[in-house]
Amino acid sequence: MRGKVYGYARCSTSERRQDVERQVAELYAMGAHAVVQEYGSGADAGRGRLAELVGALGDGDTLVATEVSRVTRSLLHLCEVVELARAKGLLLRFGSLDFDFAGGRVDAFRLAMLQIMGVFAELERNLTAERINSGLALARAKGVRLGRPRKTAADVPAKVRALWPRYAAGELSAAGLAGLAGLSRPSVYKYVALLRQEELLRQERLEGAADDEMRNQGGGGFEH
Repeated sequence: MRGKVYGYARCSTSERRQDVERQVAELYAMGAHAVVQEYGSGADAGRGRLAELVGALGDGDTLVATEVSRVTRSLLHLCEVVELARAKGLLLRFGSLDFDFAGGRVDAFRLAMLQIMGVFAELERNLTAERINSGLALARAKGVRLGRPRKTAADVPAKVRALWPRYAAGELSAAGLAGLAGLSRPSVYKYVALLRQEELLRQERLEGAADDEMRNQGGGGFEH
Protein backbone atom coordinates (compact mmCIF):
# COMPACT_ATOMS: atom_id res chain seq x y z
CA MET A 1 0.00 0.00 0.00
CA ARG A 2 1.07 3.56 -0.70
CA GLY A 3 1.04 6.92 1.12
CA LYS A 4 -1.07 7.24 4.23
CA VAL A 5 -3.49 4.40 4.78
CA TYR A 6 -6.97 5.42 5.93
CA GLY A 7 -9.61 2.92 7.01
CA TYR A 8 -13.36 3.46 6.90
CA ALA A 9 -15.81 1.43 8.99
CA ARG A 10 -19.58 1.87 8.73
CA CYS A 11 -22.59 0.18 10.23
CA SER A 12 -26.25 0.93 9.71
CA THR A 13 -28.14 2.08 12.78
CA SER A 14 -29.80 -1.33 13.03
CA GLU A 15 -26.48 -3.15 13.45
CA ARG A 16 -24.78 -3.81 16.76
CA ARG A 17 -21.78 -1.92 18.11
CA GLN A 18 -19.73 -5.11 17.88
CA ASP A 19 -20.10 -5.04 14.09
CA VAL A 20 -18.26 -1.75 13.69
CA GLU A 21 -15.66 -2.77 16.28
CA ARG A 22 -14.98 -5.92 14.26
CA GLN A 23 -14.48 -3.84 11.14
CA VAL A 24 -12.07 -1.50 12.93
CA ALA A 25 -9.95 -4.45 14.09
CA GLU A 26 -9.87 -5.87 10.56
CA LEU A 27 -8.91 -2.51 9.05
CA TYR A 28 -5.92 -2.11 11.35
CA ALA A 29 -4.92 -5.67 10.44
CA MET A 30 -5.16 -4.60 6.78
CA GLY A 31 -2.56 -1.90 7.43
CA ALA A 32 -4.67 1.16 8.21
CA HIS A 33 -2.82 3.93 10.09
CA ALA A 34 -6.08 5.61 11.13
CA VAL A 35 -9.71 4.47 11.02
CA VAL A 36 -12.85 6.59 10.69
CA GLN A 37 -16.08 4.99 11.85
CA GLU A 38 -19.71 6.04 11.74
CA TYR A 39 -23.29 4.79 11.75
CA GLY A 40 -25.48 5.57 8.76
CA SER A 41 -27.02 4.26 5.58
CA GLY A 42 -24.68 3.13 2.82
CA ALA A 43 -27.03 4.81 0.35
CA ASP A 44 -26.39 8.22 1.92
CA ALA A 45 -23.55 9.89 0.01
CA GLY A 46 -23.56 12.84 2.44
CA ARG A 47 -22.23 11.02 5.51
CA GLY A 48 -20.23 13.50 7.57
CA ARG A 49 -17.31 11.34 8.68
CA LEU A 50 -16.88 9.86 5.19
CA ALA A 51 -16.80 13.38 3.73
CA GLU A 52 -14.09 14.34 6.26
CA LEU A 53 -12.06 11.27 5.31
CA VAL A 54 -12.38 11.97 1.58
CA GLY A 55 -11.20 15.52 2.22
CA ALA A 56 -8.15 14.23 4.10
CA LEU A 57 -7.04 11.85 1.35
CA GLY A 58 -3.92 13.11 -0.39
CA ASP A 59 -2.33 12.16 -3.69
CA GLY A 60 -1.18 8.56 -3.65
CA ASP A 61 -2.90 7.66 -0.36
CA THR A 62 -4.77 4.42 0.31
CA LEU A 63 -8.40 3.95 1.36
CA VAL A 64 -9.32 0.59 2.88
CA ALA A 65 -12.70 -0.89 3.87
CA THR A 66 -13.77 -4.44 4.62
CA GLU A 67 -16.07 -4.36 1.57
CA VAL A 68 -17.40 -1.93 -1.03
CA SER A 69 -20.82 -1.71 0.62
CA ARG A 70 -19.26 -0.18 3.75
CA VAL A 71 -18.21 2.84 1.69
CA THR A 72 -21.30 2.99 -0.50
CA ARG A 73 -24.37 1.07 -1.61
CA SER A 74 -25.02 3.50 -4.45
CA LEU A 75 -23.53 2.85 -7.89
CA LEU A 76 -23.63 6.58 -8.63
CA HIS A 77 -21.68 7.35 -5.46
CA LEU A 78 -19.19 4.59 -6.28
CA CYS A 79 -18.57 6.25 -9.64
CA GLU A 80 -17.77 9.48 -7.77
CA VAL A 81 -15.32 7.58 -5.54
CA VAL A 82 -13.68 6.10 -8.65
CA GLU A 83 -13.28 9.55 -10.21
CA LEU A 84 -11.70 10.81 -6.98
CA ALA A 85 -9.34 7.83 -7.01
CA ARG A 86 -8.36 8.66 -10.60
CA ALA A 87 -7.74 12.32 -9.80
CA LYS A 88 -5.59 11.60 -6.73
CA GLY A 89 -4.00 8.34 -7.87
CA LEU A 90 -5.42 6.48 -4.88
CA LEU A 91 -5.17 2.83 -4.01
CA LEU A 92 -8.56 1.42 -3.00
CA ARG A 93 -8.58 -1.81 -1.02
CA PHE A 94 -11.89 -3.54 -0.33
CA GLY A 95 -11.34 -6.73 1.62
CA SER A 96 -8.58 -8.65 -0.15
CA LEU A 97 -8.98 -6.84 -3.49
CA ASP A 98 -6.80 -3.90 -4.53
CA PHE A 99 -7.76 -1.29 -7.13
CA ASP A 100 -4.71 0.81 -7.96
CA PHE A 101 -5.38 4.16 -9.66
CA ALA A 102 -1.71 5.26 -9.76
CA GLY A 103 -1.22 7.79 -12.53
CA GLY A 104 -4.99 8.09 -12.95
CA ARG A 105 -5.22 4.70 -14.62
CA VAL A 106 -6.53 1.32 -13.48
CA ASP A 107 -6.62 -2.14 -15.00
CA ALA A 108 -9.79 -2.45 -17.12
CA PHE A 109 -10.66 -5.86 -15.71
CA ARG A 110 -10.21 -4.59 -12.13
CA LEU A 111 -12.38 -1.56 -12.82
CA ALA A 112 -15.13 -3.76 -14.26
CA MET A 113 -14.93 -6.00 -11.17
CA LEU A 114 -15.25 -2.95 -8.90
CA GLN A 115 -18.28 -1.71 -10.84
CA ILE A 116 -19.93 -5.14 -10.63
CA MET A 117 -19.35 -5.15 -6.86
CA GLY A 118 -21.07 -1.76 -6.76
CA VAL A 119 -24.02 -3.08 -8.76
CA PHE A 120 -24.53 -5.96 -6.34
CA ALA A 121 -24.15 -3.67 -3.30
CA GLU A 122 -26.93 -1.42 -4.64
CA LEU A 123 -29.03 -4.45 -5.64
CA GLU A 124 -28.80 -5.85 -2.11
CA ARG A 125 -29.89 -2.49 -0.67
CA ASN A 126 -32.84 -2.25 -3.06
CA LEU A 127 -33.97 -5.81 -2.34
CA THR A 128 -33.77 -5.16 1.40
CA ALA A 129 -35.85 -1.99 0.99
CA GLU A 130 -38.44 -3.89 -1.07
CA ARG A 131 -38.75 -6.62 1.58
CA ILE A 132 -39.17 -4.03 4.33
CA ASN A 133 -41.78 -2.05 2.39
CA SER A 134 -43.66 -5.22 1.51
CA GLY A 135 -43.70 -6.30 5.15
CA LEU A 136 -44.93 -2.87 6.27
CA ALA A 137 -47.69 -2.86 3.66
CA LEU A 138 -48.83 -6.34 4.75
CA ALA A 139 -48.83 -5.28 8.41
CA ARG A 140 -50.92 -2.18 7.62
CA ALA A 141 -53.38 -4.30 5.63
CA LYS A 142 -53.81 -6.51 8.71
CA GLY A 143 -54.47 -3.46 10.87
CA VAL A 144 -51.20 -3.66 12.77
CA ARG A 145 -50.24 -0.36 14.38
CA LEU A 146 -46.72 0.55 13.26
CA GLY A 147 -44.14 2.67 15.01
CA ARG A 148 -43.48 3.19 18.68
CA PRO A 149 -46.38 2.50 21.04
CA ARG A 150 -48.03 5.67 22.33
CA LYS A 151 -47.09 6.66 25.85
CA THR A 152 -49.81 6.92 28.46
CA ALA A 153 -50.00 8.40 31.94
CA ALA A 154 -48.82 5.02 33.24
CA ASP A 155 -45.45 5.72 31.59
CA VAL A 156 -44.87 8.96 33.54
CA PRO A 157 -41.81 8.51 35.81
CA ALA A 158 -42.46 8.51 39.55
CA LYS A 159 -40.25 11.59 40.03
CA VAL A 160 -42.27 13.62 37.54
CA ARG A 161 -45.55 12.46 39.08
CA ALA A 162 -44.31 13.43 42.58
CA LEU A 163 -43.30 16.91 41.38
CA TRP A 164 -46.43 17.42 39.28
CA PRO A 165 -48.51 19.17 42.02
CA ARG A 166 -45.77 21.79 42.48
CA TYR A 167 -45.57 22.35 38.72
CA ALA A 168 -49.38 22.55 38.38
CA ALA A 169 -49.45 25.12 41.22
CA GLY A 170 -46.87 27.28 39.44
CA GLU A 171 -44.15 26.62 42.01
CA LEU A 172 -41.90 24.92 39.46
CA SER A 173 -41.01 25.88 35.90
CA ALA A 174 -40.54 23.32 33.15
CA ALA A 175 -36.78 23.83 33.43
CA GLY A 176 -36.94 23.33 37.18
CA LEU A 177 -39.01 20.19 36.85
CA ALA A 178 -36.61 18.85 34.20
CA GLY A 179 -33.61 19.51 36.45
CA LEU A 180 -35.12 17.85 39.51
CA ALA A 181 -36.37 14.86 37.54
CA GLY A 182 -33.14 14.48 35.57
CA LEU A 183 -34.89 14.71 32.21
CA SER A 184 -34.74 16.89 29.12
CA ARG A 185 -37.33 19.64 28.73
CA PRO A 186 -38.95 18.00 25.66
CA SER A 187 -39.47 14.83 27.74
CA VAL A 188 -40.95 16.87 30.59
CA TYR A 189 -43.39 18.59 28.23
CA LYS A 190 -44.59 15.18 26.98
CA TYR A 191 -45.12 13.87 30.51
CA VAL A 192 -46.84 17.08 31.61
CA ALA A 193 -49.27 16.76 28.69
CA LEU A 194 -50.05 13.18 29.75
CA LEU A 195 -50.64 14.24 33.36
CA ARG A 196 -52.93 17.08 32.25
CA GLN A 197 -54.88 14.66 30.12
CA GLU A 198 -55.13 12.29 33.08
CA GLU A 199 -56.38 15.13 35.27
CA LEU A 200 -59.04 16.11 32.72
CA LEU A 201 -60.27 12.52 32.46
CA ARG A 202 -60.45 12.29 36.24
CA GLN A 203 -62.51 15.48 36.40
CA GLU A 204 -64.84 14.20 33.67
CA ARG A 205 -65.38 10.95 35.56
CA LEU A 206 -66.11 12.80 38.81
CA GLU A 207 -68.56 15.14 37.09
CA GLY A 208 -70.24 12.18 35.38
CA ALA A 209 -70.58 10.33 38.70
CA ALA A 210 -72.07 13.47 40.34
CA ASP A 211 -74.61 13.87 37.53
CA ASP A 212 -75.63 10.20 37.85
CA GLU A 213 -76.11 10.59 41.59
CA MET A 214 -78.29 13.70 41.12
CA ARG A 215 -80.46 11.92 38.56
CA ASN A 216 -80.87 8.95 40.87
CA GLN A 217 -81.89 11.20 43.78
CA GLY A 218 -84.30 13.22 41.65
CA GLY A 219 -86.08 10.18 40.27
CA GLY A 220 -87.07 8.63 43.65
CA GLY A 221 -90.40 10.57 44.20
CA PHE A 222 -92.95 9.86 47.00
CA GLU A 223 -95.24 6.89 47.41
CA HIS A 224 -99.02 7.49 47.97
